[in-house]
Amino acid sequence: MPNLLFLTQRIPYPPIKGEKIRPLQILRHFTQNYAIHLGCLIDDPADWEHVATVRAMCADAYFAGLNRNLAMLGCQKGWLTGEPLSFTFFHDRRLAAWVDKVLTQIKPDVVFVCSSNMAQYVIAHPQRPKCRIIDFADADSEKWREYAEKGSGIMKFVHAREARLVLAQDRASALWADASTFVSEPEAAIFRRLAPESANQIHAVASGVDSVYFSPEHIFESLFDPAIPAFVFTGTMDYPPNIDAACWFARDVLPLIRAQLGHAQFYVVGTNPSQEVQRLAQLDGVHVTGRVPDVRPYVAHAVASVAPLRIARGIQNKVLEAMAMGKPVITTPQALEGIDEAQAGRDLLMANSAAEIADLACKLATKKMDGAPFGLAARTCVVDHYSWAARLAKFDTLIDANSN
Repeated sequence: MPNLLFLTQRIPYPPIKGEKIRPLQILRHFTQNYAIHLGCLIDDPADWEHVATVRAMCADAYFAGLNRNLAMLGCQKGWLTGEPLSFTFFHDRRLAAWVDKVLTQIKPDVVFVCSSNMAQYVIAHPQRPKCRIIDFADADSEKWREYAEKGSGIMKFVHAREARLVLAQDRASALWADASTFVSEPEAAIFRRLAPESANQIHAVASGVDSVYFSPEHIFESLFDPAIPAFVFTGTMDYPPNIDAACWFARDVLPLIRAQLGHAQFYVVGTNPSQEVQRLAQLDGVHVTGRVPDVRPYVAHAVASVAPLRIARGIQNKVLEAMAMGKPVITTPQALEGIDEAQAGRDLLMANSAAEIADLACKLATKKMDGAPFGLAARTCVVDHYSWAARLAKFDTLIDANSN
């Protein structure tokens, strides 16, 4: 079997958030044809229990422990070196030494890098595998630019600096790579505009969803009082776009819903809730769960899954997962971007303002609007268009085209 070096910023397991779900599915896909040499970091102590599961998929694997507090201090060297702080945060000397060993001794045929901040481990190395692919997933520099536009004070400056430096690094990485991939055509189009010198090597490879795992056929015990309408938002809750979405819904949307449905509840379900998200639990009707073993019971018994993102990049797994479960989804235009096959008004519900979201939520809860047809259409859309096997086959085509 040919060898493939696979680098990703966090251990790709368990599949509970987007930055793990996509790398895990790609990794599984590649195990069919390659001996995998996996290098990644672990910044959540709870993730060490999954090392054996991931190692079993690989010929070789290196897991570098990353203490988030120390990394936050260490990444400040980026101010002196002129590097993006988000890149220096993920730099680890031990992992770099392991990557050097793999490149010089194993000489893999393919190197596959998940996320732009992991390209730092390979782009300056003298050993260049036959095929080099970077899965940027999202145009991260645009995320930092949007943070800067919405920010103020010192953080506005920090985010603007990060946007500029990340883009410069990403353009250099794209020139090194044979192919650069993104989770959607809109994200790919953004990067083609930002990096025109690499436009011909930029591709969209959309994410999918496990429609067997996320299926309405599974039966879960209800976590809610069935007499009280509940709305659910899932995701990693220390991620700024999710923080903004949760806070907006809790503070601006939920009060409008409760004005009509006095006891309506909002559940914020996901790992690592920031202090700002944790404080939302002080509001009437808001529950912040933190890490849960399974998000599906929450989604299954909610009136609707909500995705009130005002800043979004790429494909939102939370939207695809709820659609796969046949659950009505209320989303913003930003959260729907990249899910090209889904139609607002047929497969899910879309709204722009807090008032519009609240109105849709109330109509679903009071049965003035039947959510079943949306759930059925959503499930059909996912099954027909978002299988992982179909989506990831494009990586095989890209590797074949660039391996000579």
